[in-house]
This record gives sequence, C-alpha cells and structure tokens, in this order.
Amino acid sequence: MRLSDTPPRKPSRSRAASAGSTPSRRAFLLSATAAAAAAVAGLVPRLTRPARADDARHAGAPERFEVVYSDAEWRKRLTPAQYEILRQEGTERPYSSPLNDEHRAGTFACAGCALPLFSSRTKFDSHTGWPSFWMPLDHAVGTRTDSTFGMIRTEVHCRRCGGHLGHVFDDGPKPTGLRYCMNGLAMTFLPQPA
Repeated sequence: MRLSDTPPRKPSRSRAASAGSTPSRRAFLLSATAAAAAAVAGLVPRLTRPARADDARHAGAPERFEVVYSDAEWRKRLTPAQYEILRQEGTERPYSSPLNDEHRAGTFACAGCALPLFSSRTKFDSHTGWPSFWMPLDHAVGTRTDSTFGMIRTEVHCRRCGGHLGHVFDDGPKPTGLRYCMNGLAMTFLPQPA
C-alpha cells in the first residue's frame, strides 16, 4: 500500500466536538464580556421596569393615533435617521444628539408631529448619552411593553402619532425616580421666548 492510497484519518470525536463548539463559546464569552462592560458603564438599563398602570389597561388593545400617515408619507416627512428611530424603533448612537447638550429653557417636541413632549425643567444629565427627563408633559406620551433584546422594558412613544421616542427606566432622580431616556432625533427643541 502506497502512502497516497491511505484513506485520510478522521479526527477523534472529542477533537471534532471541541472544534465545532469553539466559535460559539468564543462568541458567547465576547458577548458576555461586552454586556458586563456596558452594565458597569451604566449603558444597559436594569432588567426591571417601572410598573405602568396604562400597560395593564391597554394590554391587547390596538392603539389608535390622531396623526396617521402612510409609510411613504412618513418617509417624505422625516429624514432617513428620524424615520429609522420614530417609525422603525431604532436607537441613535449615545452622545450623538445635540439635544443631549441642550440646556436652554424651552420645550422638546415630537419630530414627527410637533406635539410638545417634555419641558426643559425636567431634563437632567443621566450620563448615558441620550437626552433624559424625569417626567413628560401631561398627556404627551404613551407606553407599551418592549421585550426585545431578552429584557422587559417600557417603550415610550408620542401619544399623538405613535412615533418611538425611547424607553423609561426606574433609576432616575427625585421626585419621580424615573428616567425617560429619549432619542434626540425623535425630538425637536423649541426655545422659550425671552
């Protein structure tokens, strides 16, 4: 028998099994390390969420909004980045919005329908990279449960057009203890007249 006629040896079962599981184990370890680093940095919210009475009341009921446009009309009215956030529930990169550093007196309104949402009096620096508020204006926002990314959060949207704004967490300052963590691209700022 010549050497070239010898059938190739199959790898042992334990070597083949460990070789096949290495990429997934490595991916898991990298993901876990990244998640832990983000949690330590305060960029990942707690896995708990504030209790919302309106979540229970509206569970299963389809929401109806005053301002309704076709998808094509929303695309015309919004920039591509605004569309991604307001209509596709996207998230902007932290520290990318000029509204994060907006400190003048005024009102933050929905970029989709101009409904006033938050007063500058309730804005605070959460050190997360997104404009944060401890309370919305009366009858400005709606909420619903968001279970994406393996955690339960409370999604916040414009009451009038349903545009996605961000999420609310229970780690904010007094007097409410809430942190409305909003996407700056989902809002516009209207300075208060002098």
